Amino acid sequence: MMDLVNLLLIGFGIYLGLGLIFALFFVTKGVGKIDPTAKAGTISFRLLIIPGTMAFWPLLAKRWWQGMNEPPEEKNPHRVAACMYHAQRGDGGKK
Repeated sequence: MMDLVNLLLIGFGIYLGLGLIFALFFVTKGVGKIDPTAKAGTISFRLLIIPGTMAFWPLLAKRWWQGMNEPPEEKNPHRVAACMYHAQRGDGGKK
């Protein structure tokens, strides 16, 4: 049992280590490429996103390497209903 726990902890440590290496490159060069609004982010912002970048580095790496320039548009029931509502009104979402 302890061997399994040790193996999982080693795997988790390797994952986070790779995440840290990726995060250091990502916060300096990549974040502005996948989200244009983050391009003007301050040093504090970049430090703040390091832990999340370490956790989600495979997803962020995929988006960065695929050349995505905008965050993906959210698809949930609320957004779909709002789009349908505005399409029926013909106002394009304007008040």
